[in-house]
Amino acid sequence: MSEIRVASRYAKSLIELAQEKGVLEQVKEDMDMFANVMGQNRDLKLLMRNPIVKSDKKLAVINALFKGKVNDLTLAFFSIVARKGRESVLEFIASEFAKQYNVYKGITTASVTTAVPLTEELRNELGQRLVAQTGQRVELEEKIDPSLIGGFVLRVGDQQIDSSVKYNLSKLRNKFKDNPYINKL
Repeated sequence: MSEIRVASRYAKSLIELAQEKGVLEQVKEDMDMFANVMGQNRDLKLLMRNPIVKSDKKLAVINALFKGKVNDLTLAFFSIVARKGRESVLEFIASEFAKQYNVYKGITTASVTTAVPLTEELRNELGQRLVAQTGQRVELEEKIDPSLIGGFVLRVGDQQIDSSVKYNLSKLRNKFKDNPYINKL
């Protein structure tokens, strides 16, 4: 079974259990922290994926890192996953948990790339327009790419709006390539 399917099932189970126990927000914070630790520590990621290291050793490392810092439910979940020999899937479970949590809470993530940082006023206006457009709460991820020259690139779900100077110059360059005034033989 693919890692994403397994991760999706584990994440769904964890969300349902956390909701039932009334600790969903704490578990969300725990899974975010776990994802950050995995993203920042390459050695930990390699350890979790290593098939030579036994599951109990991996669980001992997880307990050493997270015991007392995460909710008991989260720690028990890590233990169950480790006993099943699925430690290598934990990083995928964390990212899938975030996705399913956003769906459950009605949160949409949007990514805006600009040439310069957004002002607070522009950020608020963009957030309000996205809420009006999607009808959901929007988490805005900001990226800066000076090569855009000006304008922005906005991605919401599978839709993209490219209103950058770089894109418009590229379109203009392509129009000039197809010069209608030159006879084609």
